[in-house]
Amino acid sequence: MLMVQASLDGILLGILFALIAYGMALQWGVMNIINIAQGDLVILGGYIAYTMYLVGIHPAWGVIVSPIIMYFVGVLLYKLVINKVVDRDLFISILATFGIAIVFQQLMNFIFGADVVVAQSEYGTTMLFDNSVTLPNSKIFSAFISVLYAVALVIYMKKSRLGRAIRATAQNARAAKILGVDTEKVYAATFGINAALCGIAGALISITLTLHPYVGLPYTVRSFMIVIVAGLGNLPAVALSGMGLGLFEEFADYILGTEFRIGAVFMLLVFILVYRRFKLSKKREYLK
Repeated sequence: MLMVQASLDGILLGILFALIAYGMALQWGVMNIINIAQGDLVILGGYIAYTMYLVGIHPAWGVIVSPIIMYFVGVLLYKLVINKVVDRDLFISILATFGIAIVFQQLMNFIFGADVVVAQSEYGTTMLFDNSVTLPNSKIFSAFISVLYAVALVIYMKKSRLGRAIRATAQNARAAKILGVDTEKVYAATFGINAALCGIAGALISITLTLHPYVGLPYTVRSFMIVIVAGLGNLPAVALSGMGLGLFEEFADYILGTEFRIGAVFMLLVFILVYRRFKLSKKREYLK
């Protein structure tokens, strides 16, 4: 039953991780930018839902309000900072978004304080297998909303004019610009969509897990790891990698203890990076 509990918790949590990673994969593939502030955008979206909870509005409405606000936050960030590092060296984008992450952390700490908070959804718990397995309904709700938004985004990317422009820019930005695509608007919209996805995930995290101004980095690392494993523009692989990471975290939690959970994630990232480097070096040797 412990394995069943860990597996179900990991899958539900991994679906949420996949939603965050898909936003990173989208803007990375289109703009060639690694966004170190990804996790901090998630936490900011969570605080929007938490603020709604404080004023008496159910935090679940945050999955509608938070992405709208975060979309404009993303577009504003692009206008102020990101447009100056597009087409520059990848390391420049890492430094720029790392600076954004620090600013967001300090702002959230100043506005909301350093306490760990959670928005109480009061959704209750589902009991399975003669009450041997417990699943918070907030996690089930989070997984359902994540899948719903992911499917909606895929349809939008395939059917809408902006979606086709984003895909064309991702394939060849110079050719898209020659054919009349306003790549500046595409980049702004892409970063805005990424921020909106972070807003949705943050609202779900506010009712599922906990919020803290400095807890964004683990979500950035998770997203980065999922994208590295899955590749850019491959939503099914992102979903599978996200669920795999969720399973890994839950089993690490059960086996090693909660205090080693995030440490296990960072160790897994190191292992994946070392493995990919070894694989690429072997490939270069083969080409020689």
